[in-house]
Amino acid sequence: MTYPLPSPGVIKTLLTVPEETATFVKSARQTAIDIVKGADQRLALIVGPCSIHDKQSAVEYAHRVKALSERVESTCFIVMRVYAEKPRTSIGWKGLLYDPHLDGSNAIETGLIWTRELLLELGKMRVPCATEFVDPMAALYFEDLITWGFIGARTSASQPHRIFSSSLEIPVGFKNSVEGNLDSAIYGVLSAQEPHAALSIDPEGKLCASQTKGNPLSHVVLRGGDESTNYDAMSIAVALEKLRHKQLPERLLIDCAHGNCEKQSDKQPGVFLSILEQIATGNSKIMGMMLESHLKRGNQPLTKDLSRLEYAVSITDPCIDWQTTEALILSAHDLLLERFSAVIS
Repeated sequence: MTYPLPSPGVIKTLLTVPEETATFVKSARQTAIDIVKGADQRLALIVGPCSIHDKQSAVEYAHRVKALSERVESTCFIVMRVYAEKPRTSIGWKGLLYDPHLDGSNAIETGLIWTRELLLELGKMRVPCATEFVDPMAALYFEDLITWGFIGARTSASQPHRIFSSSLEIPVGFKNSVEGNLDSAIYGVLSAQEPHAALSIDPEGKLCASQTKGNPLSHVVLRGGDESTNYDAMSIAVALEKLRHKQLPERLLIDCAHGNCEKQSDKQPGVFLSILEQIATGNSKIMGMMLESHLKRGNQPLTKDLSRLEYAVSITDPCIDWQTTEALILSAHDLLLERFSAVIS
């Protein structure tokens, strides 16, 4: 069964970006670019729910991100995870964009509108947003509001995702594979940095031929694997050597969740602090970290009785709570203040 959807141009015309919001997104993107290039020494922190399933808790989380960002802005650049699509190894809820009513009705048009509405609201709040681009066609409806993009462990080896990334002018992180293979991410970066001729969809929704420019801001994300973690000093050194061998910039973002926390969310703080210690002892090649975090810890199953869902608890991967998130970021702020002061001295 098929049915038509409004084109990206129609949705963007319906939900236009105010001038002030566009100015903010441009500024946030420039900060992200400067961090990737090493021109800005602040630590990038990509934090937020594993997935967004309700607007209210997402906006409440964003208000807390905004307040904390103002406290740590001299040392950290916080970008909120706004993941409206979820990749699946087999089956499961695929995200707000595909099933916004959480009931299997798969109201994709509503999902596209709600996703853009949420990103617009966060943009007006001056909260930078990050997302994983699961379907490049879906991204055409909201990529203009994203500060930092990611290609997940299941799609880093995908040619369409690499080509799409090469069309963007924002940092795009390629994660190592679910099995822990780093080569898929490195070759993803190499491919994304090159221009490509490709099939695409224009703003009117028509199939067209396009020419991408290449994205020099693509980079590698270490997220661990099924059998081992890769946030330790030795693993990071190996990753940097591989980047050097391919003549790529030696800049890394490290995911504290997924394989690196061994799929046990409560281990994220330990991973975060271990990486922070490496930064404190002089590893300037680590440009940032990712945390899966929500207002409340843990996760819950998505059941048919939606009235049983607990507010602000993830329905996908488990998350750490806000109090833990805030404490970790403040500890990073304090440590980096000392480091920056020492450099100035």
